[in-house]
Amino acid sequence: MRRGPELGRLYDEHAGPLFAFLLNLTRDEGDTRDLLQDLFVKLARDERLLNGVRNERAFLIRLAHNAAIDWIRRRGARERAGENMAAEKSFPFAPAGNPGEQVFREELSAALAGLPEEQRAVVHLKLWEGLTFEEIAAALEISPNTAASRYRYGLDKLRDRLRPLYEEMK
Repeated sequence: MRRGPELGRLYDEHAGPLFAFLLNLTRDEGDTRDLLQDLFVKLARDERLLNGVRNERAFLIRLAHNAAIDWIRRRGARERAGENMAAEKSFPFAPAGNPGEQVFREELSAALAGLPEEQRAVVHLKLWEGLTFEEIAAALEISPNTAASRYRYGLDKLRDRLRPLYEEMK
């Protein structure tokens, strides 16, 4: 069992970004907390998991992504439809003081929720985590070209959805 400072360090360094990543995928804070806890329990139980890992963040993102995919599959199609409706109401950004900025944040949140999971994961990792396409590819077990394509398609969809709002705000 992984104990003490090593597990604490892993948690301190990676729990926040992993939580944000998982929340972007699950769109539910309770489920996100459960998945994150399961991930760190798994690390605590098997200290060999990180043996030979060169990039801790990418490895942990891969574990988190795989856990989220398993969670999504378990939920089934009927429950996913309900989650998509709830996702329109979720708001991952802090409230803004400026009413125009608040509207933009709400629209961005809805636009992100409308992306397919694969694109949403790549967009999150690129924009909020600052990972390269190579790091995203390693974390999600896809090719760098696929990561770049999903990012481009995701940005195109975000741009199309947000363009009318941007034009209105000018």
